[in-house]
Amino acid sequence: MSKVKLSVLGISYSQTQSGAYALVLSEESGSRRIPIIIGGYEAQAIAIQLEGLTPPRPLTHDLFLSFAKAYTINLVDVQIYKLEEGVFFSKLHCDNGNKEVYIDSRTSDAVALALRFNCPIYTTDDIIEKAGITLEIEEIDDQAEGNANPAPQTKASDSFTEQLRRLSVSELKTMLDESITNEDYEKASKIRDEINKRS
Repeated sequence: MSKVKLSVLGISYSQTQSGAYALVLSEESGSRRIPIIIGGYEAQAIAIQLEGLTPPRPLTHDLFLSFAKAYTINLVDVQIYKLEEGVFFSKLHCDNGNKEVYIDSRTSDAVALALRFNCPIYTTDDIIEKAGITLEIEEIDDQAEGNANPAPQTKASDSFTEQLRRLSVSELKTMLDESITNEDYEKASKIRDEINKRS
């Protein structure tokens, strides 16, 4: 089976499971997407890396990266190799220069690590045939911006965004530091977006 390279398109609230998120992986040389339901902690770990935020203390995936670097272990790639009863199975392809090892992993953890190691993510044609969906461009943009949320969440988000617009850049930066210190990364990413709009 040939390998299909994937990239992380984004994360949105799951429309099917309360308290869960949908991680959307995109086929690099095509239009198919793979939505994977993940938990809040894993979504946060992925979102932090996508947003370029630096937590005050290392998260588990950051610790794994530091540990691997300390022992010169490289994550070569991540392979999503099986789909069974709606569950995706992944493995980490590691190499220390002398030995290559494949380690079983949850897909959400594998993606969080792939982003930190800056390594490719692959799946098979078979999996993308089974789980892949094709989305219209407008739908993808809406999900990337978080507009795919149910109406009550969008309204709450809009009011917070309105509050941010009324603050000065220095006030936003102070608020951003506080959010990171309090490990409220969802709030921090919205503040960072507002700062970026003004620069």
